[in-house]
Amino acid sequence: MLDKNFTEVYEKFELQFFRRVFENVRERDGSLSAMEAFSLEVIYLLREPTVGQFADFLNISQSNATYKVNSLIKKGYIERQNSQIDRREYHLVLSEKFLNYVGIFNNYEHTVMQRIEERFPAEDVKKFDEMLHIISHELMPECDS
Repeated sequence: MLDKNFTEVYEKFELQFFRRVFENVRERDGSLSAMEAFSLEVIYLLREPTVGQFADFLNISQSNATYKVNSLIKKGYIERQNSQIDRREYHLVLSEKFLNYVGIFNNYEHTVMQRIEERFPAEDVKKFDEMLHIISHELMPECDS
């Protein structure tokens, strides 16, 4: 039952995400392709990765990653920022344009969280929050960047 319920919730978040991506992906100059939208999401979730880290995570070649990154830079969604530690290396930093774009996707998660807080007693919400923290930090080590 837990598997079924978790999968159901996860799939609903996915469907809402895909709906938003396709609502915002348009066929015109400067617009994002679906692949670029997904690439942006990965860069966002990896928290300012290098191009190498981006490529490694997606298991794609450095040249393929560089091509994707250059396209996103050209469209104004990300910027390169030199590393403070190694000036030869740079990190992918999200631009203001991206932050406006990503706000569209985070609204649904925020809405669901508000509904959870309204529907369940505070102690249940607190326990759910603790469980999510444990799941994220202890039970999903493959996803740590």
